[in-house]
Amino acid sequence: MTVTTIAFVGLGAMGLPMAQNLVKAGHEVRGFDLNREALAELEKSGGATAASAKQAATGAQVLMLMVVNAAQAEQVLFTDAALDALNPGSVVVLMATCAQAAVQNLAQRVAEKGHRFVDAPVSGGVVGAQSGTLTMMVACETPTYQMVSPLLQVLGERVFHVGQTPGQGAMVKTINQLLCGVHIAVAAEAFALADKAGLDLALLLEIMGGSAASSWMLQNRGPRMLDDDPEVKSAVDIFVKDLSIVLQTGHDMRAGLPIAAAAHQMYLAASGRGDGKADDSQVIQTYRAMNGVKG
Repeated sequence: MTVTTIAFVGLGAMGLPMAQNLVKAGHEVRGFDLNREALAELEKSGGATAASAKQAATGAQVLMLMVVNAAQAEQVLFTDAALDALNPGSVVVLMATCAQAAVQNLAQRVAEKGHRFVDAPVSGGVVGAQSGTLTMMVACETPTYQMVSPLLQVLGERVFHVGQTPGQGAMVKTINQLLCGVHIAVAAEAFALADKAGLDLALLLEIMGGSAASSWMLQNRGPRMLDDDPEVKSAVDIFVKDLSIVLQTGHDMRAGLPIAAAAHQMYLAASGRGDGKADDSQVIQTYRAMNGVKG
């Protein structure tokens, strides 16, 4: 195995286990995050840490960005000068969920500095990050893909090369988030109706989970909808952001997305009620409030 020196910026709920998996695979990982506890955890796992994104990137062959959005990626790369600290001809891998146009802009600016860019958004949540079973939607030129594929295979079980041009991965992820957001919202809507009818939600989940009405999201989020204060594995505000990207994409392409728009309103309402940092399954509380039902 070829050992790669990797700068990993963004050690959140998903980023930290992803960086740890790269360490376990034998790579030299230098991480940066504003969260000191996350840095300490990476060090415990055998990784190195840095005091800044630029320091993390100094001398690295690959810079992986598991940040919140394109604005944070831009800050790390250009404002914090991480891009200038990389070895010549290095690879930048952006794994955040971003709008296609923003990814294309970043890719062009990275290329102008003489580096390669990989558009590689991920899906699978914290569980997938921990187990190395993420789905990855990768867009870059084939030689670059072949170079980074061994690293991506450490992080993901289903790694797809969806196109040659950065931005195509972002578009696939946008469509993925449309489906995910709508599935969660409609499951919450159904359970809120069942609540109002006085049905046993645990029994309903068992029935629906094994019927034609089932979906991965129903089976994954359904049990958390039955819990008024579940562990946060993916926050409501993530879908406020991601469905905003979906709707902006629809606007730019002149594509009507009425169901996505309705789901987005429910996440917005949940966030407005103070549940933005709650698990996204708790969008059900907004349906309950709307229907006059207590959870």
